[in-house]
Amino acid sequence: MTDKHLHLQHHHEEHLESSDLLTDIVIGMSDGLTVPFALAAGLSGAVNNTSVIIIAGIAEIAAGSIAMGLGGYLAGKTEQDHYNSELKREYDEIEHKSDIEKEEVRIVFREWGLSEEVTEKATQEIIKDKDRWADFMMKYELGLDKPDPKRAGRSAFNIGISYIIGGLVPLSPYFFINESLNGLKISVAITLVCLYVFGFFKSRMTGVNPYTGGLKVMLIGAAAAAAAFGIAKLIEGR
Repeated sequence: MTDKHLHLQHHHEEHLESSDLLTDIVIGMSDGLTVPFALAAGLSGAVNNTSVIIIAGIAEIAAGSIAMGLGGYLAGKTEQDHYNSELKREYDEIEHKSDIEKEEVRIVFREWGLSEEVTEKATQEIIKDKDRWADFMMKYELGLDKPDPKRAGRSAFNIGISYIIGGLVPLSPYFFINESLNGLKISVAITLVCLYVFGFFKSRMTGVNPYTGGLKVMLIGAAAAAAAFGIAKLIEGR
């Protein structure tokens, strides 16, 4: 393999890893900022002692980070198992239905606009090696890229840590303030700013208007916290 090919492969892998990391952070931070925020707001409407809010908040962050991390791990493993299952099927079809598989290779090249002569030459080149043939069919017939075997573990860790970091933001004021309502006011101010900033950068990554995206994420978080606070007050009043 030439230096140029090595550089391109390394660049492609770095891009994929960076994209996966950002996706994990978005997943973890989205719930991490919102769920503990709503919980803290709800408890602030029901109790005046911040120690109860802190204990409940930490318990929720611990449980939430584990649940979210496990979800990321299972998603990664499912993707890997699906790829391996499809790859095994491709090898089986290459072995027992080679004529059909050859024609499917030709179809891919024809869809790329290659002439019949070039299509036939390219097909014969691809089918010389079964591993290359199977990889080609996985990528260009099924649209599946080979997943990183370490992806599941990495995803679990990234999502879990992101959830913890996000969850500590709305909870942090309660560590320094004794009255829950005063803690809630500061928590609301800090968390809404963080939600807007998070939504802004998340929207920029996905090509959505960042100002509108930031506002939407902030309003969703505010609505969740307001609903939890209102319900707690309603129950307390009964």
